Order: sequence, then structure tokens, then C-alpha cells
Amino acid sequence: MADNSQAATGDTAGSWRDSVPEATATDLENLLGTGVGAAQEQLQRNGGFLPFALVVENDGEVRLVAVTPADAEDGSDADFDADAMISDLTDALRQNRTEFRATAIVCDILLVEEGSDAIHVAAEHRDGSVFAAVLPYSANASTTSWEFGQLAADTNEPSIWVD
Repeated sequence: MADNSQAATGDTAGSWRDSVPEATATDLENLLGTGVGAAQEQLQRNGGFLPFALVVENDGEVRLVAVTPADAEDGSDADFDADAMISDLTDALRQNRTEFRATAIVCDILLVEEGSDAIHVAAEHRDGSVFAAVLPYSANASTTSWEFGQLAADTNEPSIWVD
């Protein structure tokens, strides 16, 4: 993540919202909020989460999209291949993109510079608008709960409505 990332709240959100149509901003913010909330819930319940996607269907309905993880490669200590799951999600969203007006892929990332795990949400609208955010988190051993940092904007490239 770049050091010049700006918070996704306050003035930055206002300026971002001003650069896209209101309906687009609403769809992308809805996906961001739903994605962060669902990932936080999975962390609290299961101690982690697999990559997943959210879509805003053409009728405005928000739906969860998931793929089954493939077995990790032999010799790997990972339980699943997150990159393969994200690729599978991207392919599935791309194949069905005529049914959606916006999508988001939610995954767990490592913020190397901060030395922290983070929830990453990369949202994309069919009109070409993109918005991504990261929410750092860490386990609090003394309370056996999760502590979350500041939600921050991140860069993202379109991956669903590209040819």
C-alpha cells in the first residue's frame, strides 16, 4: 500500500464521491461496507476468512459469491491457495458481469510496511469507477478479540469490466 493513501472517511470520501455519479458511489460504498462487515464477522466467528466477492445485481440486490478453495500445492503449509481463489472469483464475475452493475472482491492481505494483516475490499462499477480500501487488524491476546485500525483508501485497477 502506498504511503500517501488517504482515509476513506471524511473529506476524502466526499471528494471521491464527487468524482463519480451518485448511484455509482452508493453501490461501491454499499459493497465496501458490506464486505468489511462480513469479513469482520468471519474473523470474530472463525479467526479468519477466505476470499469472497459481493455483487450488486442489476435489480439492486446485493449477493455474496464464493468459490471452493482448491487444495494447497504439495509441500505447502497453507490450507488453501488464496491467489487461485481470487482468480476464480474474478473469472466468475467476469463471465457473469452482464448480470451485475458493481462487484467487490474481499480478501485478507498482509501490509508489509505496517507489519499488519488487513481486510482488503476492491470494488468496481460497470461504468469504470473503481474504489478500494484496507482495514488493518490484529488479534488482542489479552481479550481474545480483534482490534481494527483506520479504514484507508487503496489503489485498484479494474479487472471485471475489461476486455
